[in-house]
Amino acid sequence: MRSTRAKIAVDAMGGDYAPDEIVAGALRATEELDVDVLLVGDRDQIQSSLGEHITSSHIEIVPAEGIISMNEEPLVGIKRKPQASINVAMNLVKDNRAEAVVSAGHSGAAMAAGLLRLGRLEGIDRPAIGAVFPTLLASKSVILLDAGAMVDCRPKFLEQFALMGGIYSKYALGVEQPKVGLLNIGEESSKGNDVAIRTHKLLQDNPQIPFIGNVEGKDVLSGRFDVVVCDGFVGNILLKFAEGVGDSVLQILQEELPKGWRGRLGTALLKPHLKRIKQRIDHAERGGGLLLGIAGICIISHGSSQAPSIFNAIRSAKDAMDNQVLERIQSHCNQSSQASASENPKAGEYESG
Repeated sequence: MRSTRAKIAVDAMGGDYAPDEIVAGALRATEELDVDVLLVGDRDQIQSSLGEHITSSHIEIVPAEGIISMNEEPLVGIKRKPQASINVAMNLVKDNRAEAVVSAGHSGAAMAAGLLRLGRLEGIDRPAIGAVFPTLLASKSVILLDAGAMVDCRPKFLEQFALMGGIYSKYALGVEQPKVGLLNIGEESSKGNDVAIRTHKLLQDNPQIPFIGNVEGKDVLSGRFDVVVCDGFVGNILLKFAEGVGDSVLQILQEELPKGWRGRLGTALLKPHLKRIKQRIDHAERGGGLLLGIAGICIISHGSSQAPSIFNAIRSAKDAMDNQVLERIQSHCNQSSQASASENPKAGEYESG
């Protein structure tokens, strides 16, 4: 068991509602999750958002200068602005002052900053954002990756995504035997483009990946799969579509409830059920996606995140730490590398497909 409180760096300036909502979510996390939070950003703005909580022993303000705006090219931005909040937050992990980063800012900048300052896990060529979705089975979730980190992927990258997703599903989400699927236009192994067909073969042949076949779009939320693999272009579209559907369902429910005293009575009777529906489909309940593949824990939250979402993002970061997700991924990568070397002495000459 952990003997000290976890330390998590939060980019207080990232997102549409920064810093007020970011700070509010962080404060709640320090009260309920046994974590200390380092709020990174403009000191005066953060102090204003903290208000009477400014003296909290579990909150520390770490000054930073500026942000990477959404219209900036990520790599250029983080190089031009070394003191930007996301850079400073990543440096806190690099210098062992924090154990994880949470940001609702520019996701591309968060990925680039993580890669440059923390590096990749050994054996992982590209990172992926793992987004957790609800399924039709009330007690089950599915992790989709990549949800936006890598727009173009080689089959070898997708194979690594499948490995990381399976480990995350097993140890962070508690799935004893995760079932991995490849997002495609049909269930048959011959379906899809060249990348999909070649990836299917790699996943089928990898004994470390519990691959059960292709996933069609209609089956992503069915509960049949625990991990769904795709490139970041398709994954990000699917992520935002699902978020839109969730918001639409909540709005439709609100609009269709009767008005007047009948509506108030009906709402009172349905309130527990409506609350559970919201918890299952509202993306704020999940907080954000874990950036898998870098040598540090980073949760990337939606740009429109408010306090509840930031709270849940910090909870996801702590869960990943407590369940040693990074260490387990690295261990599996090492085992895979050793097995490959023993089977093929020239494995080091292999060019990723």
